Amino acid sequence: MKSLLSNPWLELATRLVTGTIFVAASIEKAADPAAFAALIENYKILSPQLSLLVASTLPWVELVCGFAILFGWGVRGGALVLGLLTAGFTAAVISGVIRGLDISCGCYTLDPDMGRIGWRKVAENTGLLVLFLFLVYSTGTRYTLDTWLTSRTGKEGAVH
Repeated sequence: MKSLLSNPWLELATRLVTGTIFVAASIEKAADPAAFAALIENYKILSPQLSLLVASTLPWVELVCGFAILFGWGVRGGALVLGLLTAGFTAAVISGVIRGLDISCGCYTLDPDMGRIGWRKVAENTGLLVLFLFLVYSTGTRYTLDTWLTSRTGKEGAVH
């Protein structure tokens, strides 16, 4: 297990997959928070006002954390935040499935006919949670902006 956690190629591949997913998912939602709020309201968990607040802020968190993971700058923090959000999304999907809702998950597109909630979405999110856990515990930081910046600072000395 230790060799997996320290494998820089596996860490890079995981960063590329998860970072790209969340950057791509955030763009359409950030561009149209009202449409995203309507999809959130379909879960019947939040009020319309709170749905709009979440729809106005959540895509930006996804975008920033997605870029952080993608470029390797604050990977653990970004993975932790997106992992917690994914756990929350998964709980909302499970709640909707149990209550018999036939709604769009609102995950990757604002098209209400795409990405219906269901046990498949729960399995997909569970897979993402495993990837985020890997990133939180991974020590394979060879191909990260963090490592590059640290090596540049170390080479140039402590000149301020």
